[in-house]
Amino acid sequence: MPIRSAGILLYRPDPDAAAGSPVRDRLQVWIAHMGGPFWARKDQHAWSIPKGEYADGEDPLAAALREFGEEMGTPAPDTGYRLLGEFRQPSGKLITVFTAEADFAPDEITSNTFPLEWPKGSGRIQHYPEIDDARWFPGQEARLKLVKGQLPILDALDRHVAGNGSEADNGTGAENGPEAQDGEARSGHPRP
Repeated sequence: MPIRSAGILLYRPDPDAAAGSPVRDRLQVWIAHMGGPFWARKDQHAWSIPKGEYADGEDPLAAALREFGEEMGTPAPDTGYRLLGEFRQPSGKLITVFTAEADFAPDEITSNTFPLEWPKGSGRIQHYPEIDDARWFPGQEARLKLVKGQLPILDALDRHVAGNGSEADNGTGAENGPEAQDGEARSGHPRP
């Protein structure tokens, strides 16, 4: 059975967007830079939607809201979330994504941490934040920031906002290569 994660992708209108531009140019999305030594000096394709794993039988939306709060240090906005879809990552993990339009602006990001032996083989366990930054990015810039396996999530958001897709969309992310680019921050490095 594949590992399952649930996450939240917040979006809002981009105040600098030109009228009549494509949907992806009219939105900003809230994404997070993954913590830990593997991601420390990376920016391009080193960001993720706020998400985390959940257990069998657990409600995916409840898990997504919990994980958002743990990673941001602030609860997710109290708004109506819609299922955006389930997206298979190159690692095989399935991410169930919920979305909502909201203007989220926390005073600071205070993420939970995970233990990791670092440097590898040293026997020294250090604790790193799951998320070390989070902010709004215009849609096109977010495409350069998000791990490649999550790009189909932005495509589904574009369809959702444009009204051309169904409430739920199924994306595979399979075209993004064999690398584990699902952006699971807990491991501190990509999953094999």
